Amino acid sequence: MIDALHEAMKEALGVPDDDHDIRYQEHRAAHCRVPGGKTAEYLLVMVHMFPGRSLQAKRALYRAIVRRFSEVGLPAAEINILLNAPPLEDFGLRGGQAACDLDLGFKVDL
Repeated sequence: MIDALHEAMKEALGVPDDDHDIRYQEHRAAHCRVPGGKTAEYLLVMVHMFPGRSLQAKRALYRAIVRRFSEVGLPAAEINILLNAPPLEDFGLRGGQAACDLDLGFKVDL
């Protein structure tokens, strides 16, 4: 699933090959409630990313995530996606520098 998400992000957002700061967390059913109409296969994908992506790029990401997760056996209808794109100054990188002060090495305004 980590590889599927990374491939979707590369495809839709153009993130670099080595940009794979991805965490997989699974929660026991007893610790979560599944939204109405969903099953035990429900999956919530939360993506924290740099801001600047257009609605078109976000839609492409949604489609790429669902397609790639479906390829590994997850039902498309069970996948919900939540994007969180705080401002660049809210990311501390490369020894404590604000991301807005750095050359990130790739475009975020797609």
